[in-house]
Amino acid sequence: MKIVTMGLGYIGLPTSLMFANHGVEVVGVDVSEETVDQLNQGIVPIEEPGVQDFLQTALEIKQFQASLVPDYADAFIIAVPTPNIEDQYGSCDLQYVKRALQSILPYVRFGNTIVIESTIAPRTMDDVVAPFFEEAGFEIGSNLFLVHCPERVLPGKILHELIFNDRIIGGITPACTKKGQILYQTFVQGELLGTEAKTAELSKLMENTYRDVNIALANELVQIGTKLKINALEVIRLANRHPRVNIHQPGPGVGGHCLAVDPYFIVAAAPKEAELIYKSRQINSSMPQFILNQVVRMMEMNKGTKLTILGQAYKGNIDDIRESPAVQITKQLKLLTDYQIAVYDPHVQKENADTLKQAFEGSDLALILCDHDEFKKISIENIQLMKTRIAFDTKNILSNRTDFDKYYTLGNIFQFEPTNKREMRLPF
Repeated sequence: MKIVTMGLGYIGLPTSLMFANHGVEVVGVDVSEETVDQLNQGIVPIEEPGVQDFLQTALEIKQFQASLVPDYADAFIIAVPTPNIEDQYGSCDLQYVKRALQSILPYVRFGNTIVIESTIAPRTMDDVVAPFFEEAGFEIGSNLFLVHCPERVLPGKILHELIFNDRIIGGITPACTKKGQILYQTFVQGELLGTEAKTAELSKLMENTYRDVNIALANELVQIGTKLKINALEVIRLANRHPRVNIHQPGPGVGGHCLAVDPYFIVAAAPKEAELIYKSRQINSSMPQFILNQVVRMMEMNKGTKLTILGQAYKGNIDDIRESPAVQITKQLKLLTDYQIAVYDPHVQKENADTLKQAFEGSDLALILCDHDEFKKISIENIQLMKTRIAFDTKNILSNRTDFDKYYTLGNIFQFEPTNKREMRLPF
């Protein structure tokens, strides 16, 4: 069997290598000449555990090749980005999906299976993808098989979850679903859950929307607790001792290619009906501004001049900065303040501090925006380099918090007291 994968990013590359390492010939296609060259030289351009070894093995057994153009194959997998359009509801931008479909069309033959792994708006398979191939002369479910099999993996554990997670296989017809199940049983040990394409599309979106709404509840609780002077983290801890309650943890916002993007696809498809989903997106999108205001308050009230920002990725132990609230907060602080800002992230390149020592030296506030393992304990030697030893840990991860003179989280920021009391003036 031979597969062509369109898109070699955080999903397309691991998926391609997974098939290749299970005996399938794979041609991975990407628009970036640099990415294609790196992969063919055995260099992985993303940070994801195990992928480098998978690439090396796939190249050695000659089951994987990166290319700028597609080829004939038995199956095609589309794993390209689907960002938001800058319209009223942030609807799904299908331009990359459509370009991928146009690219593979000259190579598609009777009997092929075409899978869209990219996250797409409800009814995209029925209303966009199927008509595209029908206009080209194919009969869906008879001589061409169309499937939506959305990715559902966690960055940092992608290879493991590709194998062991259940997969939703949504076909335009039952015959399409069966073809998708046959394809993915190559390596998936989880259950292959057959359904309609449109149901698969909405199921994927609701998986991420569920988490986004739950996080919004936690983030709204933080804002309520701050106003009422009640520790929101303690409230969550106690509430979650109820056997049927599971409030998620709050944070500086929601990032990544899923939670911060996908709910808008539902809102755009049914805006009058998706009021709770839309409001939750607004709450989570407001958190970077909420964090920024607290930081300015702390810096202003202590006459601070240098700020240490720890983390730029949207989650811990990865290099992914897509939709990262940490990046948003950093950009706004640089734009709206005149602080000296030292940014350190050991997983994200091109930051302006090479070491934690440089980041902490002379600092007035350590702002933790990402839960990298490297930030779960800060050495006392680095803390002692600070001018004012205050930490604002938006991820509640620091184990040696007592080494700081003052330590604040999203639960107790209302307790903040300035070291040098003076009138507070916020620029917002």
